[in-house]
Amino acid sequence: MKPLRIFLICQQALRPHAVPAYSFWETYLKNALTEAGHAWAEAGQVDWAEGLTFPDRAAGERWRSQTWERTLSQLDELRARQPIDLLLAYLYPNQVNVAAIGQIRDWGIPCVNFFCDNVREFVDVPAQYRPFDLHWVPELEALDMYRRAGLPYVHAPMPAWVPPAQRTWDHPENFGVTFIGSVDEQREALLGEALRLGAPIEIHGRGWGAHTGDSRRPAGRGLVGLVRNQIGFTKQHGMKGLLNKVASKFRHRLPPEHFIPHLGAPVSSDEYVCITQQSRVLLGVNRYPNPRYPFRRPHKYSRLRDIEAPMMGACYLTENAPGLDLLYDLGQEIEVYDTAEELAEKIERLSADPAKRRRMRRQGQRRALSDHTLDKSIQRVRSALGILS
Repeated sequence: MKPLRIFLICQQALRPHAVPAYSFWETYLKNALTEAGHAWAEAGQVDWAEGLTFPDRAAGERWRSQTWERTLSQLDELRARQPIDLLLAYLYPNQVNVAAIGQIRDWGIPCVNFFCDNVREFVDVPAQYRPFDLHWVPELEALDMYRRAGLPYVHAPMPAWVPPAQRTWDHPENFGVTFIGSVDEQREALLGEALRLGAPIEIHGRGWGAHTGDSRRPAGRGLVGLVRNQIGFTKQHGMKGLLNKVASKFRHRLPPEHFIPHLGAPVSSDEYVCITQQSRVLLGVNRYPNPRYPFRRPHKYSRLRDIEAPMMGACYLTENAPGLDLLYDLGQEIEVYDTAEELAEKIERLSADPAKRRRMRRQGQRRALSDHTLDKSIQRVRSALGILS
């Protein structure tokens, strides 16, 4: 099929911002599109990630107005020189300018929004997403959300990309069983229990070795502020969410000393690749803190690492989540666990079976690089939109 010319919005930034990791999306999308033969264009001197930093509504509205005005002007100039086949965006609701999306569609450019945390962030599809022609939805459980809203969607994996030099699988095993990631209360409970059961896990990431969260009342916030906060929380998560939040305050916590013997040093980007590829077993965790679910029955969804780690040739053991069985042959290409007990058991089995670890590296990488590339996802997008020639 003819390569596409794509206008790309993917959290590009002009300076660093104190928001969760975002810069890798630009790297992945630009490199993957280029490798697939597609051309991409973007708005110059536009800081999309800045739109995630405004707690004040008025400031956010000013940012949207200025950013989209600049973007529309540049996009209009680009399409005058050469047709644009598609707008591909990764936008949070508060970054969307509905009128601007309408203008782009009036120019005959289909608009697609990718979003990867639907089940974590939303109960229903935000109204700001309605103007898009198509929604790229990676989480299996989020599809029903888009069906209920009557919005067109395509179910495709998260757009991971690794450099060609990292697409190897026959790695020496210079590290043990490893988890790379920052601490949160769900990861703390899961890995803490696995360690208690004797699993030999080394943990790299921010915040481990200290209790997560702080139950103390923030300085300067009186009773009125506390009540207002709880009302806002209940509106967002419901009474069930508030009860779950209160119950979690009384759960047993492992002392920080429980983790200290198992902590490794922080890792750089190069070390991340090395440890991912050369760990005897690399661990994934797909649960996350969410007050809408009881702490002991957390919600889980498949993450970017479920694509990225096999692409790098890792021997990958991750937490089972809806849709993983559609991505891989479980037990052959990747392994999964459901509980801390099963995690410890699978670690022991894999550690004793070097032949299976090699097979998983080879077969998992082959599956990820053949079926889960961005180019394959773009083919689904263009088929859904009818952009076939």
